[in-house]
Amino acid sequence: MQEPKLKITQRSLPHWEFNGAVYLITFNTWEKLQLNPEARQAVFNACLFFNNKRYKIFTFVVMTDHVHMLIQPWLKFEKEFWSLTSIMHSIKSYSAKQVSLVMKHIGIVWQDERYDHIIRNAQEFQNTWEYITQNPVKAGLSATPEEYPFFWQVPEPNQSF
Repeated sequence: MQEPKLKITQRSLPHWEFNGAVYLITFNTWEKLQLNPEARQAVFNACLFFNNKRYKIFTFVVMTDHVHMLIQPWLKFEKEFWSLTSIMHSIKSYSAKQVSLVMKHIGIVWQDERYDHIIRNAQEFQNTWEYITQNPVKAGLSATPEEYPFFWQVPEPNQSF
C-alpha cells in the first residue's frame, strides 16, 4: 500500500504536497498582464495537454489575468507522484512561449510562484468546484460557465476523500 507522504517547500509562499491529494491551484500573470482570447486559448491548451497522463483536471478556467485549476497529480513511478512544481513548470513555460507569440509580448508572462491549496474533504471539493465554475460569471465574462470558451470540467465531478 502507498504510504501518504507530505512534502513542504517554501520560496515566497509555502507549498505543501501530499501524495494523492487534490489541489486548488491559482497562477497569475505578471503585473496583471491581460491575456487576449488567442493567448487564453494557448493557456487552455497547455493546461489540457497532460490531462489524464500526468494529472487529472476536474475543472479549470483561464481568466484574463489568472488561471484556477482543481487538479490531482498522478503517479509518475511506483512511489512517486508528479510534483506540482513539474506540472506547473510544464504548463507555464510552454504557455508563456505561446502567449508571447500570439500577443507579440516581450517580457515575463507569469508570476514566479503559484497559490496551491490541498483540498481536505468532499465539501471543500464542492465549494472549490463552484468557485472555479462561477469565476467567469462573477467577472461578467459570460452568463453561464458553459458559455465561457476558456472553461472546462469533467462530466462527473466526484472525488472520494
